[in-house]
Amino acid sequence: MSEKTHKQNNELVNLIMRNSKQDGVHSTTVPSLFLIRESMITEPISRVNEPSFCIILQGEKEVLLGKERFLYGSGHYIVASVDLPVTGQVVKASKESPYLALKLEFTPGQILNVLNETNIKFIQEKNTKRAMFVSEVEPFLIDAVLRLARLIDNPKHIPVLAPLIKKEIIYWILQGPHSGSLEQIAVEGSNASRIREVIDYLIKNVEKSLRIEELAEIANMSVSSLHRHFKDVTALSPIQFQKQLRLQEARRLLLDDPTDVANVAFKVGYESQSQFSREYSRMFGLPPREDIKRMRDNYI
Repeated sequence: MSEKTHKQNNELVNLIMRNSKQDGVHSTTVPSLFLIRESMITEPISRVNEPSFCIILQGEKEVLLGKERFLYGSGHYIVASVDLPVTGQVVKASKESPYLALKLEFTPGQILNVLNETNIKFIQEKNTKRAMFVSEVEPFLIDAVLRLARLIDNPKHIPVLAPLIKKEIIYWILQGPHSGSLEQIAVEGSNASRIREVIDYLIKNVEKSLRIEELAEIANMSVSSLHRHFKDVTALSPIQFQKQLRLQEARRLLLDDPTDVANVAFKVGYESQSQFSREYSRMFGLPPREDIKRMRDNYI
């Protein structure tokens, strides 16, 4: 890391510390920009990771997508180009040196705008790419991130400058070694963009019974092509993807009312409470009521 990059990293660390007095994810005055702070190693947390860019300034985090493991720390960034059900855990953090990160959410339309304005040519490959990747931060990228973060302390400039700098950040990611993972999602008609349509359908209809033929029709693919491209993008089969969505939604509902397991199971699409409890235990390590009690004891 160069001396300039080291100074920029330190400025971002100080900025996050100033603007996040407590642990957690904090929204900012800059649209779609969030600051993240954790002062201890966390329990694994399952959630749907929306399309976003996250740069880590201090500490380390591990994310599991299906059976794949992404470990990243200071000097790295992680990108998810579609909504993905993941399990994340901060694995290096302390009160003296908390985990600090900055997250910027984006949309496929914003990626497409940059592609169109820069005339970057998209070449569709036979196999689609994974919609999540980790990469090292380049100097021009951290420079743009720092300028965006500085707007938190200069809010009058946000309406004009924030959209321009966000576009620049997307541009620099598209210039990096994993550009294809972003390009494929944004270009209409690509295999990955058609998989994104299936993902959107699954998220909006989490409680519905899954018919592979219906999903293949949405993607305008054969059933075998759907399975192949879906797993290329998400590391999961459509059934595994839906199961994780259902169980994550069930956990969220149970945090509001941990006593009504049967009704929650039904709400997320399970016909059998025993099957729901088995799959819940397999994913979260404990049966529903015990898991929710543990979460409440630890975090509430």
